[in-house]
Amino acid sequence: MSVLLRVIVLLILSNVFMTFAWYAHLKNLNHKPWLIAVFVSWGIAFFEYLIQVPANRLGYTTLTLGQLKILQEVITLSVFIPFAVFYMKQPIKLDYLWAAFCLAGAVFFVFRR
Repeated sequence: MSVLLRVIVLLILSNVFMTFAWYAHLKNLNHKPWLIAVFVSWGIAFFEYLIQVPANRLGYTTLTLGQLKILQEVITLSVFIPFAVFYMKQPIKLDYLWAAFCLAGAVFFVFRR
């Protein structure tokens, strides 16, 4: 498996944990004190970092820092939209498409030779 593909897979897994750490408490722990949500989120984020740090270290062997960051943003949006729609039951918005177009432009400029 290529370095880029391994990085993408690791960053997708990392983003799943990150998205749950950042937003799932809004649905699941809304009735709990915020400090409980903080500790639960930190617990989830710990696993995110166990994946994200090696992914970034591996990615930095073949990608520039800018490319690595834009790749992360594309993956973040790709993970966030299904999370928002299916888990948080938010309506799908055309704004997500416009955001994806903006990221596609960022990908073009950061990855061009």
